Amino acid sequence: MKAFLGMGLLGSNFVKAMLQKGEEVQVWNRTTARAQALEQFGAKSFEQVHEAVQGADIIHVTLKDDAAVDEVLGNAASGFQQGAIIVDHTTTSARGAIERVQAWKSRGVRYLHAPVFMGPSNALEGSGAMLASGDQELIKELEPVLSKMTGKFINLGPVEGKAAGIKLTGNSFLLSLTAGLSDALAVAKSHGISAAEVLGLFDGWNPGAGVPARLKKITEGNFHDPSWELVMARKDAGLMLSAAEAAGTRLAIIPAIAAEMDQWIAQGNGNQDWSIIAKDNI
Repeated sequence: MKAFLGMGLLGSNFVKAMLQKGEEVQVWNRTTARAQALEQFGAKSFEQVHEAVQGADIIHVTLKDDAAVDEVLGNAASGFQQGAIIVDHTTTSARGAIERVQAWKSRGVRYLHAPVFMGPSNALEGSGAMLASGDQELIKELEPVLSKMTGKFINLGPVEGKAAGIKLTGNSFLLSLTAGLSDALAVAKSHGISAAEVLGLFDGWNPGAGVPARLKKITEGNFHDPSWELVMARKDAGLMLSAAEAAGTRLAIIPAIAAEMDQWIAQGNGNQDWSIIAKDNI
């Protein structure tokens, strides 16, 4: 039997998927009504978290942050049965994940941090990706169970906290991507171009396909053979800034990128590939 703590959009859909497979699941949420709402699908809800975990072999967690995980698991601990395993899908700090592994190990409880690149629909469908790192024996034991929850289960090796770091790395790209799309819409708006026309652009031109090659170029430090010179990229950034200013539209990240470009140009790198702005992070 399983317990699931945290009935947000992700957690509740994980539970629905488990119930559809005929699994027995006990659920808890800080707002009790969210847990109770899953009873119609076959879950058993509890108002007290220590009661929700009683009898559970695996305790899944999807909460807000490190502090919430520590608080909820601390309150649940009195209900853990002998040999129970905690699987935490919360996006947390790497330090927090490492500390929890050690803290729960000292109390005789095995803890695995397994964050996900999955939205609510992925949790229901069993698609997306789940990450894990750390105790390889524990991961080997849990992989058959966790693989059923996701389209791809990725074992990142024995280093505790690596899954947390990789998750935050991926999320940083997603944040930058959304901010970049926001700026693209702002630049388009400043030129009288509709959002639908921007969507049409990306329907026919997929810049995302070039991400692996761009990253490879950066990590190889190959800046001397430019496909787009830094001074030319900065010129285009200037055009974007001027157009946005004239139209009264706000740019989220282009101003910061332009400032970074200026620093690298001042250091004599204007004729290098524009991706040199990432050099210090290799």
